[in-house]
Amino acid sequence: MNLTGRRGITVAVVLCAAASALVLFAASRVWGEVTTVRPAPLPPTVARRTGASFAPWLPALGIVGLAGAGALVAIRGAVRTVLGCVLTACGLGTVAVALVPLGRGAGALWPVGCAVAGLLVAATGLATVGWGRTWPAMGARYERPATRPPTERKPASQAELWDALDRGEDPTERD
Repeated sequence: MNLTGRRGITVAVVLCAAASALVLFAASRVWGEVTTVRPAPLPPTVARRTGASFAPWLPALGIVGLAGAGALVAIRGAVRTVLGCVLTACGLGTVAVALVPLGRGAGALWPVGCAVAGLLVAATGLATVGWGRTWPAMGARYERPATRPPTERKPASQAELWDALDRGEDPTERD
């Protein structure tokens, strides 16, 4: 699959954002129940545990993935390659953290879903490292202008300085 140009960055951003949102959603779902047996005549208590209680790092990794998806659009060059490395590490960390609760009483659906989403974030990071330099960056209209436009002339008197202030101009920034 060719991931260069606009199509590549679009696929990467959408994939990373959707996978990270899935991690956040899955971390808020119930992954398992803990039943505590109490002495008679008290009934047993059942506590439902979410993914975030099994694996507290999951929400943070999901947020990092979402932020990385947004940053892919705004940055370019070597910084984008570094972001690709961060996304790869974030995705692999999500896989590792999501699969640990499987041996601690969690059901299989949400941890495996988180692990798959983590693999997608890691794949986005690898794609960014490989093809990120060919992706377009934000337009120049979003950057600060390098030089100021030339001004007509400097005010010669104090009255002209006050008139410039009345017009909303800053007379101290004239060349």
